[in-house]
Amino acid sequence: MDNSKRSTIQRLPAAFRPLAFVLVAVVISFLFPADLRFKYQYEKQQTWRYEDLEAPFDFAIRKTDDELEAERKDVVQHSAPVFVLDATIARERKTAFSDQFQQQLEQAKKSEQFRDVPRQPQKYLNYGLAFLDRIFQRGIIKLDGNQLDIAEDQIITVLRGNTYQNQTLENLLDLQDATELITDSLPYSGLSEPEFLLPLLQEQLQANLFFSRDRTQQMLDDALGKIVTSRGLVQKGEVIITKNSIITEDLYQTLYSFEQEYQDQVISKRSISNIFFGYLLLTMLVLVLLALYLRKFSPLVYNRLPKLIFILVWLIIFSYLVYLIENTEGLNSYLIPFCIVPIVVKTFYNERLALFTHIIVVLLTGFLFSLGFEFVFLQLLVGMVVVLSNINTRDWSGFFFAIFYIFVTYAIGYLGLALIRENSLSVIDWSIYTWLFLNAFLTLLSYPLIPLLERIFGFVSPITLVELMDMNQPLLRDLALKAPGTLQHSLQVGNLAETAARRIGADPLLVKVAALYHDIGKIKNPTFFIENQSGRNPHEDKTPLESAEIIIDHVIEGVRMAKKAGLPPLLIDFIRTHHGDTRTEYFYRKHLDEEEEENGPNEEPQFHYPGPRPRSKEEAILMIADSIEAACKSLKDPSKDELYNLIDKIIEGKLKTGQLKDAVLSFRELEQCRLVFQQIMKSVYHVRVAYPEEEEE
Repeated sequence: MDNSKRSTIQRLPAAFRPLAFVLVAVVISFLFPADLRFKYQYEKQQTWRYEDLEAPFDFAIRKTDDELEAERKDVVQHSAPVFVLDATIARERKTAFSDQFQQQLEQAKKSEQFRDVPRQPQKYLNYGLAFLDRIFQRGIIKLDGNQLDIAEDQIITVLRGNTYQNQTLENLLDLQDATELITDSLPYSGLSEPEFLLPLLQEQLQANLFFSRDRTQQMLDDALGKIVTSRGLVQKGEVIITKNSIITEDLYQTLYSFEQEYQDQVISKRSISNIFFGYLLLTMLVLVLLALYLRKFSPLVYNRLPKLIFILVWLIIFSYLVYLIENTEGLNSYLIPFCIVPIVVKTFYNERLALFTHIIVVLLTGFLFSLGFEFVFLQLLVGMVVVLSNINTRDWSGFFFAIFYIFVTYAIGYLGLALIRENSLSVIDWSIYTWLFLNAFLTLLSYPLIPLLERIFGFVSPITLVELMDMNQPLLRDLALKAPGTLQHSLQVGNLAETAARRIGADPLLVKVAALYHDIGKIKNPTFFIENQSGRNPHEDKTPLESAEIIIDHVIEGVRMAKKAGLPPLLIDFIRTHHGDTRTEYFYRKHLDEEEEENGPNEEPQFHYPGPRPRSKEEAILMIADSIEAACKSLKDPSKDELYNLIDKIIEGKLKTGQLKDAVLSFRELEQCRLVFQQIMKSVYHVRVAYPEEEEE
């Protein structure tokens, strides 16, 4: 690939970086609520830190949910079942009675069993009709199902026509009561032959008072609708609360009532576009801070689009999770496992980036929360616990302990906030601990997420690195067989680089594994490298340019072999950068000695490694460690000063040629690495202080 195409590809992601941040801001802003937030924050038993608050309009002080619920329960408890009087039954039974009366009258005339009835039939008929009318007007109730539990003295509501009447069950009749009433009343009817009417009247008895579920519910709804939802009035200009006042239960309810009225009268009338624009500005501000942080402290993330997307995608995922939970009935936002973010980011990067990403996620999603400050406080708190915990995905026991610490932090933090807010253990919502436990349990998802994200974004997890350290890996096995000297060199470089990385807070495991593979390209021509030579030097048969090409080719060949073996791109970058774009100085000087520079073409670029230069702390550490380990072998029985001077010279050379310019390595960190290298190499070469011999007396 020519340089113009390569530069175009590198510029393309750079052009998309600002666009990526803008797209994330717009996507998240659409999730924010369309109404404004109340401009005051308040909690029970807290101090009112604002100035004196006066009512800008009249508003009612609403009853609390507990008060309204108690009144509703009272209404439901004292609501009376409704029974409807069916007037058609009385008419039908009276008509049937008249028909039966005429039939029995004809038979009585023939049988001459009754003598007074045939002489005064109308009197008997009128009495029977009037008696039925009185019974049905009083009502014959039918009880079944749940109505059987109604007590005799319980109030029920009877609907007669369009009139509702409250009365007790004992004032109504059932079929048995009606039958007994007929039997007891006829002897006092004043009729000569009342027994004539007894079977006729008893035959027409039928329940005409029935329970109505719809009417009962309607009456209950009407009663519930009449509940007064307010318990007082605050007039315009009246002081609601003064500065530094303690927010009591009553003041809290007054402030809550004011907030709700403010929502209705002021906030709901504001322009939705202005609200969206406001949220967009805040989101952009937070994302600008993230961009500045990444650019300054994590340029590798900022400059590589896949790695940048990896950070930005957490913002979108958790914003949508909060939006979904907040708008789903029966779920609580404490369920969301925010700790997954710092755990995963810490696994692939470092603690500082993990904490900063977690803070950005919590700040952005904080706009969507209904739980307020306490929720944001708890999430930031557990994020710090994650960063401080020694979470190692290679150690299951340590990982579970970290999850336990997260739950304990949630539990203690929520308890403290609840005590401040409620001032009593008895009224704390203990069900929140169920959501907190589920939160900690779901945080375990970070473990299976790590290999998945590793494949998607090309990361390298500690689990993979440990697997690649196995000396039975094909490349390492070939290196041990074909270039054993190079393997020993790689092991020494690994020890140097690992110790230096640990000292400055870089990734020691990554740089140690990278050291094992950085020289695998030497497998192709192992004897051309001094650590593998045991006889005649094959470079004696080559020109300096040919030798330089062979030496440089170990980087190109190493990249090819690593790709073929499926090594992660991150490790391949170490192979590319461990010599940067330095020059093969020995062969270049030899070339100058053999060829007159002014008489030949300028072949100096052909003696340079292809690069690029190191772009991370770990790559820079490996480059320096590789050079120091190789150079120190050229010293025979070095003194401490000779050893230290050589190490200083190598580091100064890397700085002078700009090899460390792109690496995020401070001078302080470089100095710490220098001390580590000096200390280890001093130990390797057994440099000791020369004690003076005792003088002979």
